[in-house]
Amino acid sequence: MAKKKALIMVDLQNDFCQGGRLAVPGADEIMPLANRLQPLFDLVIATQDWHPKDHMSFASNHPRYAVGDVIVVNNIPQVLWPDHCVQNTKGAEFHPLLGLRHIDKIIHKGIDRHIDSYSAFYDNAHLRSTGLGEYLRSQGVEEVYLLGLATDYCVKYSSLDAIYLGFKVYVIHDACRGVELKPGDIAAAIKEIKESGAILVSSQDILGEDKKTAVL
Repeated sequence: MAKKKALIMVDLQNDFCQGGRLAVPGADEIMPLANRLQPLFDLVIATQDWHPKDHMSFASNHPRYAVGDVIVVNNIPQVLWPDHCVQNTKGAEFHPLLGLRHIDKIIHKGIDRHIDSYSAFYDNAHLRSTGLGEYLRSQGVEEVYLLGLATDYCVKYSSLDAIYLGFKVYVIHDACRGVELKPGDIAAAIKEIKESGAILVSSQDILGEDKKTAVL
């Protein structure tokens, strides 16, 4: 019996794309690949950062600090970001070019104002599950493929947690883009992803296995 495979599309939201509050360079380039890949999986999950407006990761909520500063909140280092992906705003919506009809489940993360949640599976302290791991298990998924934003934050931590939960993990590297707050951040994230046991693949590795490359 073939192993069930899930595609996890991480945070393909307006605020992380061109013109957004926390735009990731090249983010818009991912959408056509995401659309071609979706029909090839048994299950498709999309995550959304879904922050309350008073989220502690927003620099605006820490008057003495600026975007890019690192503070400690509840004993966890926290990078301060511009306000982004606030619940029920246009910035939190999916990119308009992302096809949605193959998405089986949407996972909201970062909903607790007191703690951030880079990973699709847990908050940054592993105190609360998003429910994604349980959902994938309930659907018989054994292998997960990740793409999205950003390589050095949410994609990285999602892949590490997927490994932690016992899934076989693939990261589609050409369908990810990084923030690179500091030079070398993306390369360091890729190294950590590989050392965790996740496997880097290209979109063509997947598309070449199946000639169904439907345009959504």
